[in-house]
Amino acid sequence: MTPHSVTLDLGGRTALVTGAASGIGRACALRLAAAGAKVRAVDRDAEGLAALERAAPDAVETVRLDLTDLAAAEQAAAGVDVLVNNAGLQVVRPLEEFPPDAFRLVLTVMLEAPFRLIRGALPHMYGQEWGRVVNISSVHGLRASAYKAAYVAAKHGLEGLSKVTALEGAAHGVTSNCVSPAYVRTPLVERQIADQARLHGIPEERVVTDVMLTDSAVKRMVEPEEVAEAVAYLCAPQSSVITGSSLPLDGGWTAH
Repeated sequence: MTPHSVTLDLGGRTALVTGAASGIGRACALRLAAAGAKVRAVDRDAEGLAALERAAPDAVETVRLDLTDLAAAEQAAAGVDVLVNNAGLQVVRPLEEFPPDAFRLVLTVMLEAPFRLIRGALPHMYGQEWGRVVNISSVHGLRASAYKAAYVAAKHGLEGLSKVTALEGAAHGVTSNCVSPAYVRTPLVERQIADQARLHGIPEERVVTDVMLTDSAVKRMVEPEEVAEAVAYLCAPQSSVITGSSLPLDGGWTAH
């Protein structure tokens, strides 16, 4: 029995994954490497990148990069066949206390950097009449939650950017889609727990059940490998007609 549900051959292809040092990005990098891609793994976490490279030494090329360097981000995407925009950060504050610099940083990393990466990747994709852009959005790209103004704004913007990319890329064999999970078992989510407990006035041990999973019909977190498998599906030949879409992995959250 194969550990992967999607048959995918990316031999000869280059994939770039941002935020690849941990969590969803690491899972996506390993999944695409398993499909035969040469993976360009981008992150600012040198230790995490080194661990990823050890896990797939022949398939992963690591690039230490802070995505606030927008020109470098665009340059890093040149020549790639598959682009996975995954990197993100979270700040949990009420609007009236939300630091403007933090708001700007979140939008830079999670919306402006994906735009620059897409801009850098499209000429090669258009030239070969094939490409896959997969944007790791969130249920918060489809729904809002209190205290996450920057994250929700960035993810809603990413969903729109993905649709524009789909419309422009269709004539060139390029698809663009979002994968929009609910809470995924990652360090990013774990770091939110203390802030969520403080803002909601509950103990930390109740945050997962009382806040994170309260709107989900399936009462468990999403695993990073589940997100990576959805990414693989969107890169497969069988999905070539799927573009401009958002694939919710939200346990029924958006069914409300």
